[in-house]
Order: sequence, then C-alpha cells, then structure tokens
Amino acid sequence: MRSRIAMCLGGLAVVCLALSPVAAAQNDDLPRTPSGHPDLSGTYDVSTLTPMQRPTALGEKLFLTDEEAAEIAERERSRNVARNQPSDPDRGAPPQGGDGSPGAAGNVGGYNSFWLDRGNGAFQIDGQWRTSILIDPPNGRFPPQSEARIAARAAARAARESARAAGESARPRFRANDGTAYWLEAGLDAPGPYDNMEQRGFAERCLLAFSSTAGPPTLPNYFYNNHKRIVQGEDTVVILVEMVHDARIVRMNAEHDPPEIRKWLGDSIGWWEGDTLVVETTNFRERPAFAQGSENMTVTERFARIDADTLLYNFTVEDSTVWSAPFTGEYVWPRSDNKMFEYACHEGNYALEGIMRGARLLEADFRGEEPEGVANPTR
Repeated sequence: MRSRIAMCLGGLAVVCLALSPVAAAQNDDLPRTPSGHPDLSGTYDVSTLTPMQRPTALGEKLFLTDEEAAEIAERERSRNVARNQPSDPDRGAPPQGGDGSPGAAGNVGGYNSFWLDRGNGAFQIDGQWRTSILIDPPNGRFPPQSEARIAARAAARAARESARAAGESARPRFRANDGTAYWLEAGLDAPGPYDNMEQRGFAERCLLAFSSTAGPPTLPNYFYNNHKRIVQGEDTVVILVEMVHDARIVRMNAEHDPPEIRKWLGDSIGWWEGDTLVVETTNFRERPAFAQGSENMTVTERFARIDADTLLYNFTVEDSTVWSAPFTGEYVWPRSDNKMFEYACHEGNYALEGIMRGARLLEADFRGEEPEGVANPTR
C-alpha cells in the first residue's frame, strides 16, 4: 500500500500511513537493487512523540484514538509556540544552580526550542496510532528484571551503604540536577566518578550517540538530530546516524566475530528473508549504546520497505542476564529530503574539561589546599 497525505485531526497536516509488512512483501513497485532486493538506501527522519515505553495508565492499550493523537500533536504545537516567544531582554539572572525545573542544568544554559526537533506527533502503523514503540510484552513496557540483575544491584547498593557507614573521610561529588557539590562518605583515595575522563560516559566523551540513537536497537532520541541514513551494497549495509555520526557496518551473509572481540556497537551480520533485511547483533562491550542492556545482549532487527518513502523497523532484544524475557518494538522510518549534518561533538566538548577541572577545585577546597595550576574562584 502507498502512503497518503490527508488533512485531518482538526486541520493538522498529518501523514496517514497504511502500513503492513505483508503488503510490502507483495508490492512489485518497490525500488529494488540489480540483485532484486528492496533498495533501502536513503535518509530517514525518525522523530516521533510516541514514547519507547507505554504510560502505565494505558495498560495493554496498543492504539490511540484520532482525538488522542490530535491532542498530543496540538500539545506539542502549543508548547513550541510558547517556547519560541522572544525572551525578555530585561529579565534577571537565573538562581544559582538552576531553578529546579526539568532541562539542562535546571533550565540554565541548555538549548532553547530553536535547536530541538522532537517530532510533531505520534506515528501510525496499519492506520493505527501507536501508544508506544514497544509492543511485546503486551503492556508496552520492559519485562521485569532477571533475578541475576536484581541480585547484582542489591549487592552494589549494599557495598555503597557499607562505604558510607565506614565514614573514613568525605569526597566531593556533583549533584545530577544542578552541578553543585555535596559530600559523599567514601575515601578520597577510593575511585570516584570524576577521577579521570575514562570514567565518564561514552556519550559525554563524544564516543557514542546519545540514548541509543545508534543502537542497536536504533531509536529516536526525542531531542534533536533524528536523521538516519542507510547505504546499501550487496556485501555490506551501513547505517549512519546523525547524532555523533555513528556508523554501524552490517556484514551480509557472514559469521559473527569470535566472542572475545567486543565492539561498542556490537558485531552486526545480515541476511535477507524474502523482502525483509534481518540484522543480528552480538559481541557488545560491557556498556552498550542501549544502556539498559549488557555485553550478553542479542538484538535482532528487521527492515521492511512499506513503499518508496517508508520503512518499517522492528527489533527484538534478548538478554537473560538483565531481563526475565525478550521484548519487541517497532516504528516507522519516513524518508526525508533533508541532508545529514556533521555533529562536531569533540570540537565543541568543553564540558569534559570543565567537569575534571571542577572536581579538582572541589577536592582542593575540601582539603583546604590551593589547586595546582587552576584558579580557584571560591578563594
């Protein structure tokens, strides 16, 4: 079936897609490569307001009504109108440490709405507005954690409490929301989260995209830079994401690397099942881009072209060391005429230097020392 553009939902321009993997497999009008496979190459904008997990209040409700979908779209439109109003040039300075509201650093110093592109509404599959990307379990949420993960987290929590109870000395640490310091009971000689750059997260160090936009599974980030590009060859398929310009290479009709070879984006191999490209990824590092998982994760993705302008992306995640059961999700990738822009993360990443410098200032101030080679504004 082909997508159709309609004026609906109270005058909002919405792409109303009638999507079906079965229809895609039977459509002889799909663009194809010389070898006869569907041509998936192109740039796609996957921005959407449909969440990864379904709100608990919706239970097993898989679909939104037209009215509910219209309300989501209108709420986002109104939000953008309000946030795009000119700022008051006579406004005062924000409170130190932020105002406590959601947003970067308590709504201080973060991006304004001009930079954001979260999407304009929910997406449809087979003409139905979806309530979540996750479709299995039926409640649209992650399965319960495995007993092994529960035990591991309990042990880590007990170790932290034991360190605090020992009270040997205090170590400065930053609060997550506003950047100010508080004292954590743990020895100054014990490893801390700000001791060196390699202890910081991959995204913070510009090594991986944020929020599993590269994946796998490769997801929307609900923020900005939601473009993905597929470059398809006979032996190799490359999936490039705009956020931090990660490129995942899929080796077609190949075997996985030996298990001791671990990669940040895992080891991806692919094959065709009819008109569907299937990609299996294993061999993750201990901290994969999909942060909820582990190095034991296996992700199986399916790419099926619905029509010349739309892909249906489906994924299943299995990791018995983290979850008690596998889970599955899917969402659409609409083709875009936009270009992929470079995300110059390293070139503008002054935050990492600031984090390290700030940690040294706090530690020196706690000891009553003057930090070597660093001006201390608190003195």
